[in-house]
This record gives sequence, C-alpha cells and structure tokens, in this order.
Amino acid sequence: MNPKLPLLGISACLVLLSALSSRVSADGLVNEEVRRTVDLSTHLAKITAEIVLSNQGPGAVRLHSVVCAGLIFYSHSFTRLSISMLISVLSYLFSCSGEFYKVHLASSLAAGAQLKVKVEMTFSHVLKPFPTHITQAERQLVVFQGNHYLYSPYPTRSQTTRVRLASKTVESYTKLGNPSKSDEVIEYGPFRDVAPFSEDTMKIHYENNTPFLTISSITRTIEVSHWGNIAVEETIDLRHTGAVLKGPFSRYDYQRQSDSGISSVKSFKTILPASAQDVYYRDEIGNISTSHLQVLDDSVEVEVRPRFPLFGGWKTHYIIGYNLPSYEYLYTLGDQYALKMRLVDHVYDDQVIDSLTVKIILPEGARHINMDTPYNIDRMPNQLHYTYLDTFGRPVLVATKNNLVEQHIQDVVVHYNFNKILMLQEPLLVVGAFYILFFTVIIYVRLDFAITKDPAAEVRMKVASITEQVLTLVNKRLGLYRHMDEVVNRYKQSRDTGALNSGRKTLEADHRTLTNEISSLQARLKAEGSDLADKVGEVQKLDGQVKELVCRSCQEAERLVAGKVKKEAYIESEKNLTSKRQELVSRIDSLLDAL
Repeated sequence: MNPKLPLLGISACLVLLSALSSRVSADGLVNEEVRRTVDLSTHLAKITAEIVLSNQGPGAVRLHSVVCAGLIFYSHSFTRLSISMLISVLSYLFSCSGEFYKVHLASSLAAGAQLKVKVEMTFSHVLKPFPTHITQAERQLVVFQGNHYLYSPYPTRSQTTRVRLASKTVESYTKLGNPSKSDEVIEYGPFRDVAPFSEDTMKIHYENNTPFLTISSITRTIEVSHWGNIAVEETIDLRHTGAVLKGPFSRYDYQRQSDSGISSVKSFKTILPASAQDVYYRDEIGNISTSHLQVLDDSVEVEVRPRFPLFGGWKTHYIIGYNLPSYEYLYTLGDQYALKMRLVDHVYDDQVIDSLTVKIILPEGARHINMDTPYNIDRMPNQLHYTYLDTFGRPVLVATKNNLVEQHIQDVVVHYNFNKILMLQEPLLVVGAFYILFFTVIIYVRLDFAITKDPAAEVRMKVASITEQVLTLVNKRLGLYRHMDEVVNRYKQSRDTGALNSGRKTLEADHRTLTNEISSLQARLKAEGSDLADKVGEVQKLDGQVKELVCRSCQEAERLVAGKVKKEAYIESEKNLTSKRQELVSRIDSLLDAL
C-alpha cells in the first residue's frame, strides 16, 4: 500500500493520466466541481464522487484510468457537458501502491470541453470498533478515517463532502471548514481552490449498530447435470467483526430487553434464484428448523437464523443448498454448451466475502473448457470429481477470489463441448448391471445345491404355485360381476338394450373361460393329493350362486325399464339380492384366505 493511505484510511485517490504525456501538470485538466458522498450507514464505506472535469489546455487530452489495487469494487458513468454524447468507458479512477488497471477513453476530451464523471467505490474492514470490546448492554462505536479532500493530481475549484452516518450519536468528528451536522448527516465544504494531491485527515467517531457480518470463507459448489438439474451448495463460515463481546452472555436479558445486544445479529435474509427448489439449511448438528422460506415472484428468500445470536468475535458455520432447472442456465448448440450462472449468491445485505472458492462440476466427458468472468479471478488447476456410475471422473473448474461485495454478484459463463452420445453411458451401465444381476439370479435359482432331493418340499412348492393362480383367477371372476353391475347401471339410465345384451354375453364368455381354468387347477391340486382341492370346489359352488344373483339383478333391471315392476318394489328386491350376494362373496373371501 501507498504509505499515505493508512493515514487517509480509505481516501478515494483519483488520478487522471494523459495519453499524450505522463506529466499530469501539463494536461491542463481542472476539477471544476467535486461533490462527494460518504455513506457510513452500514459496516461498509461507500463513497460516491461526482466530478465535473474541464480541459483548460490548448489541445485535446486522451485519458487513461488507473484503479487502486486495494479497492474492492468500483463503478462509473460519464456525461459530456459541452456535446450531447455518451462516453461508455471509465476515464477517471484511482491510484495506489503502483499497481494500475488502465482503461482507455473512447474519445479524447477536446480543449474547453467538460466531462461529468460519477465514480462509486466500496471499501470493507475500514470501520474500526472503538472501544474494541463492549458488554452486552453497551452500544457499538466505530471510527472512520478518510480524507477531507479529493485526492487528485489536478487542482479542484470547488468541493463538498456529505457524510451519512448510521445514527445521530456522534462522539467526535473533525471540524475542518466549520462543517454542519444535521441528524445523521455531516456536510463539509465547500472547499475552494484545493491544490493537487491535497490531504487532510477526516476522522469520525460515531455509533453504528448495523450488522458487522463478514463471510470468512465460502465454498460454492455447482454440479451440472444434462438430465435437467443443477445442484448448488454453499459452505459458509460467518463471523461478527464488530466490537468483541466482553463479559458473559445473558439469554434472559437478551430476550427481555429490546436494546440488549443491539449490535448482535439474530438473523439475515439470503436471496436465491426464483426457480430454486428443494432448499436445505443445516450445520454440523443437522437441519436448522428456525429458518423460514418465502417464495416470491422474482426470487426465493431464506431467513437464515443461526442456532445462537452472533455477537462481536462470534462465528458460525452452516451449509445451504438448492436445485435449479438446467434449462434456465444451460444453453446448447450442437455439441457446444454454455453455462451462465452467478459466481456468488446474495447471502445477506451489504455482504462482505473475504475468501471465495467456486467449484463447477461439469458432466463426465466435457472437454475444451474455458470460463468467461466479469472480473479477474484466480483459476486453480482443474480437478476430478467421482460420483455414482462415473468411470474416469467429472472435470471440476476451481476458481478463487478475495474481497467481494454485493456488486460482485454477476454472471460467469463456462463454455465446453460435450458429445451427446455420452449421455447414454450411465443408463447403459445401469442396464448392464441389472442384466448381470438378473442373469446371475436366473443361473443361481436353477442350480440345485442340495445333496438329496426333498419330494415333499417340491410338492409344497407346486401346490403354492397352483394356489396363487387360483386366487388370481377367482379375483378376476369377481371383477366380472362388478363390471356387469356398471353395465346394468348404465342400462337403467340409457335404456340401451343392445349394450346390456353385449355386456351379458361378455360376462358369460369370460366367466366360462375363468371357471374352466379354475376347474383345471382344481384337478391339478387333486393330482398332487392336496386337501385344498375341496376348498376350491366349494368356491366354485358359491360362485355359481353369485352368478345367478347377478343375472337376477340384470333381469330385475329389465323389468324396471319395461315398466313391469314399480320402483319401490325394484329397490326392495335389489336390496335383498345385494345382501345375499355380499354374504356369498364374504364366504368366498374366507375360503380364499384359507388357501
């Protein structure tokens, strides 16, 4: 780091370099007006600088941009004031420690022209708790150090700075230029004719009880399946980086007093994609049932509630996972595939991630793999992952990155080639395994490992097989009667005699066939010397009575339709027939149970 930066804290050091010359003093550039907003209402420091840049030199200036290596995230926008023209490339950025990221301006800035530049910066771990240790009943105070001025190589004609705090309680703040304070806002300036590279320490000591949560490490695993699913799992180590809890923790005071442990964290919301399903949230002990899931139109919100509230210095470890339909994130053209997904999810508002590891598991057989990222990440050597039915392993892309915030929630695209014929590999392996299993069983059951044969056991097996067939046929025959009941009911409504006769003929034919088959099985039981043959014969007799009752029911329905019997008489007759039939069927069931 630049030795000046520790004194300035997170001062936004803006440097404009000329494309024509490396001497900033000869560019003729002037910061006509600078309006800075420093947002300290969370545990992050968010600085927005709106700058009107003027070219007072004799010729056009081609600008480069240089970004500070210690910066976590920046964004930018431009408006040319003198000409209605949008410039879409950043030209106004930061410098520190000699590591620069240069961005070329789309067009040069003409003499006398102006640019309106807006730069947004986000810094983490710059709000320092002071005191560093507090009790459960105390409120959290933090210290911020920065620069009153815009750190720039160009003179600034007018500059104002607005600081937005997390609360009205301010212990102290620097008084340069007689600033004004109103509630949570401190306004500095305007400062006139500020010299280049001006520095003056801004220090604010104030109350900030917002959640000081930091993700120490997160491992995000994305497993892609061409069978329609993408499994996502995140292993998260979370810690409270605010003032460390001093003394014991009282659960009683925490629940009884609303302001007890005001800087602690009870829960936070994790936002998942709208198509997320099968969401789970657990730790080493198991599922954490205090969590809540809410499905919205454009997202899925998970209220993550740890098993205990997080105080300063405390940490927790948990796992959250879900499934996604692959058709929303996986694109294909022939054998070419593209996976477009977020590199990291929204874990909580104003999130800070110290260390991120992303593992993308592609299908077995993927080749020619490359990754397009919206910002620089560190690629580790590819690995192999083995799971069910894998033969030579699935390729795993491993990437790491440090210091991420919400603005890093952007899409990463992974391109690879995959031969679709390989999708048959796993089904064929399953089919082959079952084929070998069944073939082995068939051979095994046909082999006789007994030293001597047991004729009685063989007879019992034959009788059991015949009995099973009898049960099946009898149940089928009872089903014919239920079908005939439906035919009779439809006849009473439609009065279609043809349909009734057709149903009756079908009943007769099917009943005759089933009865003959049962009789043949009864004969086989007699041949085996089984006493079950008599029970089968009794079932046959009872079935004949049931069939007769079914035919009588059909005849009564014909008489009712023809008007030969009154409805009341028909209902009474049908009731008697049904009662007798149920009694016979019950006796048949009893005999079947005895088989």
